[in-house]
Amino acid sequence: MPPATPAVEEALAGLFQKTFSEPAASVEAMQGDGSSRRLWRLKSPRRGAVGAFGPDPRENRAFLGFSRSFRAQGLPVPEIYAEDAERGLYLEEDLGETTLFEFLTKNRGPRGLSEAALGLYLKTVETLPRFQIAAGKALDYGLCYPRASFDKQSMMWDLNYFKYYFLRLAKIPFDDFAKTADDKAWMGSFEQAIEDDFERFADFLAAAGREHFLYRDFQSRNVMVRDGEPWFIDYQGGRKGALQYDVASLLYDAKADLPFPVREQLLERYIEASSRLAPLDRKDFLKRYPGFVYIRIMQAMGAYGLRGFYERKTQFLQSIPYAVQNLEHLLRESPLEVELPALTQVWQRIVASSALRQFGGASLRLTVRVQSFSYKDGIPVDDSGHGGGYVFDCRALPNPGRFQRYAKLTGKDPAVIAFLEAEPAAAEFLDRAAAMVARNVENYRGRNFTDLMVAFGCTGGRHRSVYCAERLARLLREKLGVEVQLRHRALEKEDGVER
Repeated sequence: MPPATPAVEEALAGLFQKTFSEPAASVEAMQGDGSSRRLWRLKSPRRGAVGAFGPDPRENRAFLGFSRSFRAQGLPVPEIYAEDAERGLYLEEDLGETTLFEFLTKNRGPRGLSEAALGLYLKTVETLPRFQIAAGKALDYGLCYPRASFDKQSMMWDLNYFKYYFLRLAKIPFDDFAKTADDKAWMGSFEQAIEDDFERFADFLAAAGREHFLYRDFQSRNVMVRDGEPWFIDYQGGRKGALQYDVASLLYDAKADLPFPVREQLLERYIEASSRLAPLDRKDFLKRYPGFVYIRIMQAMGAYGLRGFYERKTQFLQSIPYAVQNLEHLLRESPLEVELPALTQVWQRIVASSALRQFGGASLRLTVRVQSFSYKDGIPVDDSGHGGGYVFDCRALPNPGRFQRYAKLTGKDPAVIAFLEAEPAAAEFLDRAAAMVARNVENYRGRNFTDLMVAFGCTGGRHRSVYCAERLARLLREKLGVEVQLRHRALEKEDGVER
């Protein structure tokens, strides 16, 4: 049993006076995190410190040992002032009250974060490799707790944590999953199918190696902001592992909700910084990176299930819609180079759940993916995870492509735009299409759906469909303030950049 709070506060005050030769004028409890450790802020007229009580001696040894090692190598971590190992107490440098997450929340901008917040994130991802690669070489990995490396066994623990604490408690169906998405005739035991996928997934991730320090819980609440610089805390769960895991943890930190283009920018900066410290096979790094994003999201979802569904700490449920959004993006944009049929179906079931998107009053960004296409190439399908959207047939509109002077132009050229704007049928068609899409936008926003597909097709995919897609995209951005992704499939094909 841990000692009562007054006894801990008294002991920390005594340690403070012994260390600094002056009494603490105040001892104030700090808001706790998800761990069993408890923190206090102690202040005297001349100095301050954070006092900690950690009931697990092995976790304390890891944090204190890592802190001293990182500090000796010039990394921005708190100085350890004193410890009382017998009573599980220690004093560390007070880095202030602002986490990177809090700074981000207060400094959102048109791109999702301000220039100041982006600058802090850039500094953070540039500093991370110094922990993983440079400082990692000098660490005593004998201090690691509860395991010395993020190996296959650790991965299996995380995967089963996700299965038992999130899937079961969120009531994601387990029975009658097809072996593959196209093989409805084969039905097997889901429990065995998902265990088989867990094994394949862990083997795929383990092939990335475990040569560097893995911070383990590298997220925006474990980075403090002091004097415009990032400082790092809570690495006591660190161990040896692959480089990809920590940067995946930061960039897919659920409630931080970084815009996806910004995540790509930060990932590139991280790769550049890592390459300056050690040889890095970029192709292999990126091949395995999405897998580490998936396993980190699954581990976090297990925590949301345990703390939120089971322990009824509702603040943890607030992260679930953002995790669903992240899964949705990964399924669409980052296919894995390992086949996981049962697990993929589980992810798809999560993404398709409207209920999971409603927790905690989250307000996710809706992206409308507008595209033009040629019917000769087939009708596009919605691959966002929850299905739906519109396909509008523009072939009934007057066709500028029939005239030689427009043949080599596209729906983005002024002459074609003028031709179609002079046609009342085109204006009526667009008005009706836009009205239907606008109704869906409001509905999807209310349900925390993150994607809506709208496609315009014509014979060649060059004129009418391109014009309509461009006009609708502009209307959505200007009138409804919606984030739009615009592409022209037939034009991409002509340019040799078809995706």
